[in-house]
Amino acid sequence: MKVCVIGTGYVGLVTGACLSDFGNEVICVDNDPEKVSILQSGKVPIYEPGLEELVCKNMKAGTLSFSGSIEEGVDCASVIFISVSTPSRPDGSADLSYVENVAREVAQHMKEYKVIVEKSTVPVMTGEKVKETISRYCQRDV
Repeated sequence: MKVCVIGTGYVGLVTGACLSDFGNEVICVDNDPEKVSILQSGKVPIYEPGLEELVCKNMKAGTLSFSGSIEEGVDCASVIFISVSTPSRPDGSADLSYVENVAREVAQHMKEYKVIVEKSTVPVMTGEKVKETISRYCQRDV
């Protein structure tokens, strides 16, 4: 299976590395060029025991790659994980703007049906909001 994971923080990077270790072809996408460069060199910018070894192993096996382009990730994957930050607002609610922005960009690049998995830490019913965003911005029927 070809998978795109958008966001390379603790959730996204671990998800991508583990999915690639199961033999899936995974491209992890991040909007931070410095982070993408670090990952492409085989280094891991976060601490998670065993993660760097897993990333290096799967990069060498050709099942894990990194990019700064959502378009590239969407084009090559049939399953897309949204794993971006959801910081707290001053009132304690989740700021879902990163999730919505990624959903919009994914929709704009979709040329065919994709399975989209919302893996960020979000409140109940966020999946419906993602679906609405995809439907609103997608150039094809979803």
